[in-house]
Amino acid sequence: MLTVVAFIVALGLLIAVHEYGHYRVAVACGVKVLRFSVGFGKTLYRWQPKRQHPGQNTEFVIGAFPLGGYVKMLDEREGPVPAEERHRAFNTQPLRSRAAIVAAGPIANLLLAVVLYTLVNWIGVQEPAATLARPVAASLAERAGLQGGEHVTRAGFEGQLEAVQSFEDLRWRMTRGALDGRDLTLEIAGERGRPARELVLPLSRIEAKDADAQMFRKIGVISPMTRPEIGEVMPASAAERAGLRSGDLVRAVGATAIVDGQQLREQIRASIDGSQPRTQAWQVERGGQSIQIEVTPEVRDEPTGKVGRIGAFVGAPPEMVLVRQGVVDGVWRGVVRTWEVSALTVRMMGKMLIGEASLKNLSGPLTIADYAGKSASLGLTQYMVFLALISVSLGVLNLMPLPVLDGGHLMYYLWEGLTGKSVSDAWMERFQRGGVALLLVMMSIALFNDVTRLFG
Repeated sequence: MLTVVAFIVALGLLIAVHEYGHYRVAVACGVKVLRFSVGFGKTLYRWQPKRQHPGQNTEFVIGAFPLGGYVKMLDEREGPVPAEERHRAFNTQPLRSRAAIVAAGPIANLLLAVVLYTLVNWIGVQEPAATLARPVAASLAERAGLQGGEHVTRAGFEGQLEAVQSFEDLRWRMTRGALDGRDLTLEIAGERGRPARELVLPLSRIEAKDADAQMFRKIGVISPMTRPEIGEVMPASAAERAGLRSGDLVRAVGATAIVDGQQLREQIRASIDGSQPRTQAWQVERGGQSIQIEVTPEVRDEPTGKVGRIGAFVGAPPEMVLVRQGVVDGVWRGVVRTWEVSALTVRMMGKMLIGEASLKNLSGPLTIADYAGKSASLGLTQYMVFLALISVSLGVLNLMPLPVLDGGHLMYYLWEGLTGKSVSDAWMERFQRGGVALLLVMMSIALFNDVTRLFG
């Protein structure tokens, strides 16, 4: 139920803000707005305020089908317009006014993202500290010299280092670097009076196409530092059969000393021989005493091959820090984050178009609904971050030069501005058909990706 409610609230808010952008600028330009609708299909609710802007008599509607909305304006192309109101029709407006009305929807979504990111910065959010777990064996991070336990204080590209506030902050920078093919410089805090040192993660070498778990496995930095502690043990699992209990602190697996939860998870994954599990002796600290337990994992299939699993949560919660910004800095960071996410989205779309990025990065309504529920269950700030991310995606997507989207109409107006002639009706119809076909293909791919992610 939470997933459904969170999804409907997210869609309703983002669509309403998008359409309000069109509506508000249309009113400011003197265009008469006939209907403002959030959703399509059967009308669930209709409202016509008595007090409206001069010359307006807009009907506000909520439709039964929530995946979209529209603002219907007075327009000679859609029906007869009285001579005395012709100056209020959309099609009779100057080019700059029409372009402003069309662009206002995506811009409203981007502004909403700035507001949401700013509010999160002001409220503050608890995030894991930027203390690194032991890197994946033979990964980029291990070859760069990371061993686990390092605390990252600053990071950046091309030598321009900025403060790292949390592990999520560092993870975002690694994502940008891997997808853009840029090396990331890390500043590691000194220990026991030693000075800070720098090392470089050569992210340009991994040729990442998907921002997924496999990308971070290649980098080698998967999670923050955690105690190698056993959490909840699943009934009838390998962990329960071995005698492991919640709260057990794992000190060694075989001859390998264990120092953090991520390292223990990697040891469990690798504890198989081909398709057969490998029994290993675990040294476990329980109630202040050291005991030895024989653990035989279960073999599971994953996209990367067969791995070992024990059926228990592995790793204690990481050290948390409160990330909060001041008034001015919170606004500025909200603007910067919106710009960074927008730029990364555009680059990923471009890479998908030329085949340098996988189409698996496209997500549809099922994935959005899933993340809506998960983020809402984590609290208000996480849900706001989710809304900001989707709002940026909606804004950028609508600025794409597809005829059925706002960006396509802006391309028509660019042509009109350059040539002095509007696009002919015949060409407009051809473009619309092509745009609809391409959009349906994109939606089909996104839905297929949703199904494979959730059920595959």
